[in-house]
Amino acid sequence: MKRRNLAPAMLLLGLCSPGLALATNGYFSHGYGVKSQGIAGIGIALPQDGLAAATNPAGTAWIGDRADVGVTWFRPNRGAEIKGNDLGPYGSLDGHYDGNGTRNFIIPELGYVKQLGPQWAAGVAVYGNGGMNTDYGNNPFARLGGTGPAGINLEQLFVSPSLAYKLNDSHAIGLALNLAYQRFEAKGIQPFTQASASPGNVTNRGTDSSTGWGARIGYTGKLTPALTVGATYATKTRMGNLDKYKGLFAEDGGFDVPANFGIGLAWQASKALTLAADVQRIELSDIKSVGNPIANLLAGNPLGSSNGGGFGWRDVTVVKIGAAYDLTDDWTIRGGYSHATQPVPSSQTFFNILAPGIVQDHLSLGASLKQGKDGELSIAYTHAFKTTVNGSGSIPPGSPLAGGFGGGEANLHMFEDIFAIAYGWKY
Repeated sequence: MKRRNLAPAMLLLGLCSPGLALATNGYFSHGYGVKSQGIAGIGIALPQDGLAAATNPAGTAWIGDRADVGVTWFRPNRGAEIKGNDLGPYGSLDGHYDGNGTRNFIIPELGYVKQLGPQWAAGVAVYGNGGMNTDYGNNPFARLGGTGPAGINLEQLFVSPSLAYKLNDSHAIGLALNLAYQRFEAKGIQPFTQASASPGNVTNRGTDSSTGWGARIGYTGKLTPALTVGATYATKTRMGNLDKYKGLFAEDGGFDVPANFGIGLAWQASKALTLAADVQRIELSDIKSVGNPIANLLAGNPLGSSNGGGFGWRDVTVVKIGAAYDLTDDWTIRGGYSHATQPVPSSQTFFNILAPGIVQDHLSLGASLKQGKDGELSIAYTHAFKTTVNGSGSIPPGSPLAGGFGGGEANLHMFEDIFAIAYGWKY
């Protein structure tokens, strides 16, 4: 049953924020807050703005009274190739497929922090946690009976009120409540209805949505005046089922947000230079609809069942390194690089034509310019380099009449460009 008792304002924000599509580290954003984006998404031990709680709620203890409003323009390029496929009298799926029917996505963000006294700070961060979109005008599954364009659209919005407490002048802990809203749509994947426990709830059911909640805890500590460490852990965010797609996702439409955790370091190497690094782990495989392999179908677990086949994603480990340098009293520049392990195995590429969240390497640049006494304008640009995953045993052989998909291989490719701008001010 869906949870419908969360704040109506959160749902309104979700409805007013179309196109939240962030297939970067798995399907999570590479960073929250424009300053963080400019330094490869680093933020566990380096709080920089009002969005700090999205990465580590303990960081809000060091922000002061501050608000930030930003927007990100996200432009992914995704596609697939099928080769060696043979459907007998039905022809072949072989060809190159462009998944860029929808190219541009706008993601808003908002952060606010208020110091409640010498030790306490409260805040709220509103941000796109992650998502995924594909839109194939030339349906890769047409020869199998897919009609119209094919693709999916997943969007996840988080509203995270937070509270931080300074244990002393060097150490702080924090807690954030993650209130989540997500919506999903699938279209053009009629061939997969034959492998579903609920064939009428697999595709072309329009947009469905659900809400849920989880929590994030965090710690920051200054081991020396120059060296800060941080740690954070987010529980699994338990979401209501996507009932319209209970024949697609395992557990009758279950699609929780996975737990994730990380550690970070920030070193003030000089008065002007800060070096920082984060390591993050995202437990994607723990979500059955995401982590179960499609081979579960062959073991008698149809799509939508309690252990139904899914996208077969593995857990992701992300390593981020970066630097920030104060050119002048008014100008700060940033840069960073991140690398994520590959979530999509080569054996799972056929179903992941719909969800090719395969990019691994990001290079980020950013800058901030002070505006008067209390204002600040920040920009960031990130390029996710092209990644290709070639299938290996990825398409089940055999005739469609016998439950097969004609064999051969599905190869995926993807790259991305991300530009962000924000204005922050102290009050």
